Amino acid sequence: MCVCCGRDHEYTRHIWGPSVSAKSPNHCLKLATYWIGCPLFTLNHFLLQEKIMRVPYGENKEYFKYSLFLVFCNRILTSAVSGAIMLASKKSLDPAAPIYKYCGVSISNILTTTCQYEALKYVSFPVQTLAKCAKMIPVMVWSTLIMQKRYNGKDYLFAVLVTVGCSLFILYPASTDISPYNTERESTVWGVLLMIGYLGFDGFTSTFQDKLFKGYDMEIHNQIFYTTTCSCLLSLTGLIVQGHLISAVDFMFRHQDCFYDVAILSTVATASQFFISYTIRTFGALTFATIMTTRQLVSILLSCAWFSHPLSWIQWIGAAVVFGALYTKSFFKSKRRKPWNGLDANSASNNS
Repeated sequence: MCVCCGRDHEYTRHIWGPSVSAKSPNHCLKLATYWIGCPLFTLNHFLLQEKIMRVPYGENKEYFKYSLFLVFCNRILTSAVSGAIMLASKKSLDPAAPIYKYCGVSISNILTTTCQYEALKYVSFPVQTLAKCAKMIPVMVWSTLIMQKRYNGKDYLFAVLVTVGCSLFILYPASTDISPYNTERESTVWGVLLMIGYLGFDGFTSTFQDKLFKGYDMEIHNQIFYTTTCSCLLSLTGLIVQGHLISAVDFMFRHQDCFYDVAILSTVATASQFFISYTIRTFGALTFATIMTTRQLVSILLSCAWFSHPLSWIQWIGAAVVFGALYTKSFFKSKRRKPWNGLDANSASNNS
């Protein structure tokens, strides 16, 4: 998940500075790099998530069940890289906000990511990816409750269309796409509950983060470093309390291919984190949202091809409704460059 999501346009500009002008040197080259880099790293990230959580390892066909351990590995590497960047650039390592505020965001972020990983045990990656698009409504609800923001009729229309499309995709799966963990009906129920948890926590995370950090003169690497460091400590504590730390390490010792998958997953998660951050800084939230919407569509098609997920004709209709609404929303935003109202957190926070 991108820890810089959920901000309004002016606050994003305060952290990052103005977006690059279309007339600036190397603009097209930079744009092409981000168009390739963002989807490339995030696609690998999500496909590896699905492989680790849904594909068995070894001759005994054992499944990796320790989703919180994946959160820990991802966050510790991102924390190390962001800390190294701060040291290399000679920026202050002092926290720009009280530590409890970083911890508050971290707790919500851990719950979000854990629900995401756990859901992959019960629903396929294409279902999860489409379901993530429905986070527009939770973001709007939390923003209204916490930030007293107001949205217009078009915002609600697009949110409803996306939610309807997601519902079609989830409720009418092809009959042969069954979870490896359980029966089809139980998989659907648990998967839907976990995705509801993901959507609720994710919408809260972005809004809560906006509320907590607004007003602080905070450089983005400082925020990433302290938020992910808190996430490391909290997820490690959770692993120890649950007794899963030794079990997860033992699993990777017994299955070296799982160790490599987790290492690569953490690496591409960190890389995608910084590609996301720099894309928003350089080109703004609108360009980033368009790139990531395209990535979602391509990732669903690749996952269906790579892991042989069948899609029913109703699911194809649902996908068309979702992506049609998202691209139309981006088109209207390009026509009317309004201040960012928080809904583009939908795309940014898809990359946990």
